[in-house]
Amino acid sequence: MTAELNSPALARGFSSLDSALLVPEGIIGDPAASVAVGSGEARWLAGGPLAFTRVRLLWRADANAGLATEAAARLDAIQEWAAGTGDSKSLSSSLDRLTEARQPLAGLDQRKPRIVGVLNVTPDSFSDGGKFEATAAAIDHGLAMIDAGADFIDIGGESTRPGADDVSPSVQCGRILPVIAALVGRVPLSVDTRSAEVMRQALKAGVAIVNDVSALSGDPDSMAVVAEAGCPVVLMHSFSTPKTMQQRPNYRDVRLDIYSYLEERITTCERHGIARDKIIVDPGIGFGQNDQHIALLMRDLAVLHGLGCSLMLGASRKSFIARVDRDQPAAHRIGGSIAAALLGVARGVQYLRVHDVAETRQALAVWAHCGASETLSSN
Repeated sequence: MTAELNSPALARGFSSLDSALLVPEGIIGDPAASVAVGSGEARWLAGGPLAFTRVRLLWRADANAGLATEAAARLDAIQEWAAGTGDSKSLSSSLDRLTEARQPLAGLDQRKPRIVGVLNVTPDSFSDGGKFEATAAAIDHGLAMIDAGADFIDIGGESTRPGADDVSPSVQCGRILPVIAALVGRVPLSVDTRSAEVMRQALKAGVAIVNDVSALSGDPDSMAVVAEAGCPVVLMHSFSTPKTMQQRPNYRDVRLDIYSYLEERITTCERHGIARDKIIVDPGIGFGQNDQHIALLMRDLAVLHGLGCSLMLGASRKSFIARVDRDQPAAHRIGGSIAAALLGVARGVQYLRVHDVAETRQALAVWAHCGASETLSSN
């Protein structure tokens, strides 16, 4: 339900900002963004280059993150309203998380969308069916993605497709370490694994970033490995393990439940010595959501900026694209993948994890050249 500020719906126990999340809306890019920020009509989103002129509030009814109600407002209106309810401090804190600049990670400036090339060194990947299982083929594909414009390469030796079985650390290392050795030093590399031992070996081999679909909860030693290395880490939300995650996923509200999960994982990381500015969050598109969940989550991706971390979107070639249009196999979902990537960029996503690097790079270039950045998202 959507309500106006000061409406009876909000008066029934949800008028405080303490339990509210802010969804940036009216997202614009330069040159309009700089003008609007300069006039006080907008605030930078995660330090720019996008800015937002409005927010929509999502109230969490309780600690279990159920949706109570929504309200939309211009920035000046919500600031006035917050002052009148004594919530100026809460609003200021929430806006700071949304607006503060994200620091460079692995030497990469985060003020432009970065392309992360997916390299699955597995026999059973949903996206390529084992096409790059052989070491030589994987290395060649990695080099091709770098040449096509990938900002870094995400290398995994265990499929996390729905229904996938676990793969031992020794098998994962046998698959990925030769590929890492061949690609290290060309662009930053990340390792896609839930195993602390694989993380340890990959970091020793020169990987710069850990990408864990279990958000460092799958292996009891993984938190310590990342903390000791001091490396950036991607925390992804997943409803369950890859084996069971698509078996009747259920949420009170998918946006708020995922936000709360990631919020808890960030807090746990900080408690173990992993700084928030080293964390990238990923909502885990297709990792335990039905199509309605995905549509709502994609629409309101910008709410995750409130976590104060960079965002990664991995919607490339996902099965929901096939269900939306003509049930095409993974390799024929490029158009849908690019549409999802551009929607993510319009919500301020910093990292696009994709299989089709050249096509994504070209889409981003045309998007920017044709002036789409002036008015990116009216939500």
